[in-house]
Amino acid sequence: MEQHRFTAGSRVVSSRAVKATIAGVWLAVIGGWTWYLRASGQTPVDWLQGLVDAASGAWWAIPAFVLVYLARPLLLFPASLLTIAAGILFGPVVGIPVAIVAATASAFVAFQIGKTFSPTAVRAGDGATVIDRWSGRLRNESFLTVMLMRLAFLPYDLVSYSAGFLRINAGSFVAATSLGSLPGTISFVLAGASLQRLDAGLDGFDPTVFAASLAIFAVSIGISKVVQCQAVPS
Repeated sequence: MEQHRFTAGSRVVSSRAVKATIAGVWLAVIGGWTWYLRASGQTPVDWLQGLVDAASGAWWAIPAFVLVYLARPLLLFPASLLTIAAGILFGPVVGIPVAIVAATASAFVAFQIGKTFSPTAVRAGDGATVIDRWSGRLRNESFLTVMLMRLAFLPYDLVSYSAGFLRINAGSFVAATSLGSLPGTISFVLAGASLQRLDAGLDGFDPTVFAASLAIFAVSIGISKVVQCQAVPS
């Protein structure tokens, strides 16, 4: 019995040490990233535009874009900016599938990070608060709830981290993210395709492509409202 308790205690200490190490590395990465931007005098948009300029027309542009997208959750870099960059860099035909694959993989990275910091057993909410109700729905109706939150454009990484922390089914999360993010991804890629540069304002702006982007964005919000009313009780 004592040996069992000692082993269990050692596992808890080891788990906490791993989590503390991961958290420390993560904070160091964010700190290093922040220091680099300040030291170079760049904004995140400036840095991303530099990446677009360097990768434009290069054979390695797609793998480099995917790798940057995978690292994005660690840097807390906005997913919307990278998706817009896909439109500028690749255009709508190539940009949409590349952005969908990269965004889904990136969401899974954030999901795994959230799961890493989750306790072995997550307490079920009693429904007393909004957070309790949503966490309960995430566990009990994983696919529908994640898809709804993606369609409603809730903070991308917050949804992913929360889903991982609550240890919902990974397959349901990936499928719901791919499907629910599709309208938003298309709209942001089209928005990027309507521009020539991230840092040039409306220079070279294509109003037709941008109008299509807005239309898809509005449709996505509308779908989320319909699904919420019909499938998610208040």
